[in-house]
Amino acid sequence: MAELERLTREATIEVILEAPTSEAARWCLDEYFQELAKRFEAGFDPAKSNPARDEDMTPPAGFFVVARLDGHPVGCGALKRKDQTTGEIKRMWTASSARGRGVARKVLQALETAAQDFGLTTLRLETNRKLTEAQALYRNAGYREVDPFNDEPYAHHWFEKRL
Repeated sequence: MAELERLTREATIEVILEAPTSEAARWCLDEYFQELAKRFEAGFDPAKSNPARDEDMTPPAGFFVVARLDGHPVGCGALKRKDQTTGEIKRMWTASSARGRGVARKVLQALETAAQDFGLTTLRLETNRKLTEAQALYRNAGYREVDPFNDEPYAHHWFEKRL
């Protein structure tokens, strides 16, 4: 019964490719940055983080998705193409009101599918030690922890997955 309830909840989540400049995307990113500023020990300043500029999250360089629940934005994620075979996932976020409903899982699946459609064979991402739920999601989705592959100042864990 619990599995049926989970599948029913997930079925109401829509994940849509959207411009990173859209109103919904900007709202999600603002909420994401505010949450990181509260959760990270030293706060969070997007200007000090490795960038995910609008052009990095727009085809053909990458893309941005917004998750909606009952038509309202509740999550987001982005993919940046690093080279012909490798992509980097950035800006994964789920609103606290929508957590536990499979939003992040659906966003991650949408990013992985789009990466495969782009011909990418490897995805990478990094996360902060305070984001334990993100670490669990990535591990459960088949990502394995690897040595640091960038100099992200807020990262403590680096992950990679072969598609």
